[in-house]
Amino acid sequence: MAWCAAARGLHFPANNVISLHTRSPVVVGGGLGFASIAGSSILRWSPTSVQSKPFASLNISTDASLKEAVKTEKAPAALGPYSQAIKANNFLFVSGVLGLIPEVMKNMGEILKAGGADYSSVVKTTIMLADLNDFKKVNEIYAKYFPSPAPARSTYQVAALPLNARIEIECIAAL
Repeated sequence: MAWCAAARGLHFPANNVISLHTRSPVVVGGGLGFASIAGSSILRWSPTSVQSKPFASLNISTDASLKEAVKTEKAPAALGPYSQAIKANNFLFVSGVLGLIPEVMKNMGEILKAGGADYSSVVKTTIMLADLNDFKKVNEIYAKYFPSPAPARSTYQVAALPLNARIEIECIAAL
């Protein structure tokens, strides 16, 4: 189920404007979704004016059928009860791919391809390293796969990775 609402001429006290820029859980019809409300014309509010432009949009989805699992035999299977990737809302969310073999980036590429994406459509990556001293080497390899502009990225050293892997990388691609 998706809802969309626009309001005209609503006024909120200035001290409540910040609360419109938050993302909060919402319960709808027995399901849990997330709502995000943001506005631009509300920031121009004055006590003597009435706004004529819509300022808010509320989208809530609780329909599980809006997501699709992506699976390919060209990359290692998931190690547990999760998908290699999920397509939802014009994005592809690729689960963490372990660096048990040097082909970690090639495996990610196969999952991206199975989901209808490629390295150039990746907008965010997260890299987990068993040893942050590998950061420079990872950057050298990473730069070969992601064209400019490179995706947003976070890199962390973690206490351990499954199967004693040295690296795990996950990503989000726009479809």
